[in-house]
Amino acid sequence: MSQVLTPEVVTAIMLGGVLLGVMIGYPLGLVVGSLGFAIGCVLWGVNLTFQLYYIRIYEILLGYSFLAVPLFVFMGLMLEQSGIADTLYDALHLWLGRLPGGLAVTTIMLGTVLAACVGVIGASVSMLALVALPAMIKRGYSKDLACGTVAASGCLGILIPPSIMFIIYGPLAEISVGKLFMGAIFPGLLLSALYCLYIITKCKLHPNLAPTLPADEVRIPLSTKLKKLIFGIIPTVLIVASVLGTIFLGIAPPTEAGAMGASATILLCAAYRKLNWKALKETALGTFRISSMILLIGCLSFAFVGVFMKAKGGAVVAGIVLRSPGGVWGAFFIIMLIIFILGFIIDWIAILFIMAPILTPVVRTLGFDPLWFALMVCLNLQTSFMTPPFASAIFYLKGCVEPEMGITMADMFRGVIPFVALILVGLLLSVAFPEILLWLPGKMIR
Repeated sequence: MSQVLTPEVVTAIMLGGVLLGVMIGYPLGLVVGSLGFAIGCVLWGVNLTFQLYYIRIYEILLGYSFLAVPLFVFMGLMLEQSGIADTLYDALHLWLGRLPGGLAVTTIMLGTVLAACVGVIGASVSMLALVALPAMIKRGYSKDLACGTVAASGCLGILIPPSIMFIIYGPLAEISVGKLFMGAIFPGLLLSALYCLYIITKCKLHPNLAPTLPADEVRIPLSTKLKKLIFGIIPTVLIVASVLGTIFLGIAPPTEAGAMGASATILLCAAYRKLNWKALKETALGTFRISSMILLIGCLSFAFVGVFMKAKGGAVVAGIVLRSPGGVWGAFFIIMLIIFILGFIIDWIAILFIMAPILTPVVRTLGFDPLWFALMVCLNLQTSFMTPPFASAIFYLKGCVEPEMGITMADMFRGVIPFVALILVGLLLSVAFPEILLWLPGKMIR
């Protein structure tokens, strides 16, 4: 049997089996968990495979960095209960409403600000869909543009820190989560700027896509505008300072900073008079559900990778990548293409848990900065939330759309295509100017 199951055959069976199982429609955790265990039993027997699974799962559950997962999930869901999105949207709308595509630009700006507080894509997309989408549709905005704007701006919540994505990636690749947080700020702002530039340019060329708001709708005293903006921005600034500020200054690591952020959102909810038993119950249940899902997929994927690496599948993948044409940059772009394609059919959590341990040694062999490469992977994964059939942002959006709006899935898919292209532009800019990703982490106190 060992002569038949060569490392190359095992690699093909395990990676191909995951793709096939997910495409058929089986739950991801079930596919990776059962496939890895079955291959391990064939290669080494039940006892050794069980021990390998036990050790890998135990390692994940005791990982200190992963304690931050439920804290940041709680922070995002509690912020959703606070109603801050409505307040901030109204304030930004007064300042940006007269721009070409002003409401769409306002949505991007709101998504950027909320991204620094949320870190959970479901919460950010849902908030924006409930607050911004009806306003755009009511004022005659193109359904494609409105849906694409909401989906793209909501996805920034998983890139701009604090983000669950970096909490997962850091321990897997043995990279500082704090440095990942700092490194993701500028690429996140870069995407936000590209989105705004695209919307303004398109709406300037095609005014019918986004009718300009009447002047009397935003014509109010400057003092009132400033007051609304200040009261909308200050709460988010306090949350960002309580999390990213403490990490950047070396006061607290991400796990403790997550606890501070969770506490800050509770106080914010209380200040907005939205803290009640119902809000706490819904937030706690949502935190339990999302965190459990992340940890379940993470544990089974990490165990799967343990079998894969022990069967020398990692060496096979490394050999294929290192022999690719075009040298180190050819290998890099092939890896990025693989990540991009996987994003169409596999959840980002599984992509990280499966690919990060496999690719990290390869990246070091190629000579790339591991921090830069990790940020490039996470930037690439922004596309996975908007590329069907596994376009999670679109499905969150669909769940929030009222039937009377007349929005279809086709509207949503057409709407996100330009924003996926802009993410690819952001990737190319980050290749040409790596300082976009690396400058801020280099300024950290520790």
